[in-house]
Amino acid sequence: MTRGVSAGILEAHLHGIVTSTTVLVTGELDRQLLAAACASGMGMGLHVNLTLGRPLSGARSLVDADGRFVRDPRRAAAQVGAKDVEREIEAQIEKFLALTKRPPTHLDTHHHVGFYSPVAETVLAAARRLGARMRSENAFVRARVRSAGLRTPDHFFGESGPDAYWTMARTLRHLGVLPPGVSEFMTHPGRFDEALAYSRYGRQREIELIGLGTPAVRAAAHALGITLCHFGQL
Repeated sequence: MTRGVSAGILEAHLHGIVTSTTVLVTGELDRQLLAAACASGMGMGLHVNLTLGRPLSGARSLVDADGRFVRDPRRAAAQVGAKDVEREIEAQIEKFLALTKRPPTHLDTHHHVGFYSPVAETVLAAARRLGARMRSENAFVRARVRSAGLRTPDHFFGESGPDAYWTMARTLRHLGVLPPGVSEFMTHPGRFDEALAYSRYGRQREIELIGLGTPAVRAAAHALGITLCHFGQL
C-alpha cells in the first residue's frame, strides 16, 4: 500500500513470524523493496483489488463516476460485470508476473471482495489456472475453495478493526492454543508513513509489527514446536 507498509512486512518476515504477503499491483510499488521481498524467501501472492484506487483495465462497471473503484466490497461486487472482473483480474495477474517473474503462491482479495459473486467465481478460476493456493476466511469459503480442488489453510484468525489486532500478548496467546492443522494469521504489520495517513488502519500497523516481527515471537513459535510456512508450501 505504501513504502512504509512494504518495509514493515519485509522486516516482520526477516525477524519475526510473517511468512507470506500479497502484492497490491494496482498501487505504486517500491521496486527495491519488492526485489528484496522476492529474494527473501517469503511467499508472494496476489492481493486481488477491486475496491481501492483505479483499475488497470479501465473497465467501466468496476468504477464510480470519478473512475475509481467502489470502496464498499458488497456494493462493488453488485455492480460489476463478470467479463470486466475477468479482464481486471487477468491484468493484475499479468502485472504481478511482470514484476516478480514468478507465479503467485496464493490469491486473496482486498476488503474481502472475493466473498461475493461474480468476483468469487472469477478468483477461484484464476487460482485454478495458476495452480495457486487460496485464503479462506471462514468454513463456507473453505468448503468452496476445497470443492474447487484448491489448497487452503484449515483455520483463519485475524481482524482489522479500530484497534491493533496482533499485539504481542494476543500473538503469544494464539500461538499457545493453535488447533491441529494449518492456521493463517491475517496480519497488517507496517511502518507508518504519511502516505498511509488516510487509512483507518495506519498507526495500528506499527503495533502489529512489534507483535509479529520480533525475534522473541519467532523464538516462542519455535519453542512451541510450530512450523512456520508460506502458502506455496501447503
